[in-house]
Amino acid sequence: MMISKNKIKLIRSLDLKKNRKERGAFVAEGPKVVEDLMEVLPPVSLVYRRSWQPPSRMQGEAELIEVSEEEMRKVSFLQHPQEVLGVFPIPANDPSLPYPLQELSIALDGVQDPGNLGTIIRVADWFGIRNIYCSADTADVYNPKVVQATMGSIARVNVTYTDLRGLIGQLPADYPVYGTLLDGEDIYREPLTDFGLIIMGNEGNGLSPEIRNKVNRRLRINNFPPGRKTADSLNVAIATAITCAEFRRR
Repeated sequence: MMISKNKIKLIRSLDLKKNRKERGAFVAEGPKVVEDLMEVLPPVSLVYRRSWQPPSRMQGEAELIEVSEEEMRKVSFLQHPQEVLGVFPIPANDPSLPYPLQELSIALDGVQDPGNLGTIIRVADWFGIRNIYCSADTADVYNPKVVQATMGSIARVNVTYTDLRGLIGQLPADYPVYGTLLDGEDIYREPLTDFGLIIMGNEGNGLSPEIRNKVNRRLRINNFPPGRKTADSLNVAIATAITCAEFRRR
């Protein structure tokens, strides 16, 4: 089947959040990301070059479209298009599901860069963290740049958009709510639990004042050596990786 101009236009329209929401679909590109997603979500469409072959058995009835290299360039969101692009349904997200009290989870307070969000999802997957809770002003998880940055981890990590204040307010009073703050305690010396909520903040402003006030375990990632002039702060995805690594090391 050749790819039509209307199909190209439809796929390209999924770059915008309003169109993803309206159509209930998002785009993933590259064999790794597409094949990982296919294990948990039946694709709506697969656009591929001859060098990639669809699996002989897969969930659902996907529309299969073999294209030339030139046609793939027209439909792809990447500077260097890969062998396959998949259109997947956005899964139903139920924010009323109970919070997993016995697990370590991550909350994101206004993380706006798609690359950062995708990397944080990948970090969570690496460290066995199954749930990420996002404020409404956090980047959209189904943005093509986010999906690409997850490198397939989006298939294994649950991302829920919710009111973080309300979420924290429902937790037991003594439940560990961690946040990385400049006035926090040295993360390498503080006792850490194997369950709790780790909150990471906006790239420029950190945690919002209302969320900062909900943190009951304040942590700080020290620069090295102490007192040396250095960068003002760490990238939020890097800070998340360091924090998760320290929790799991314990």
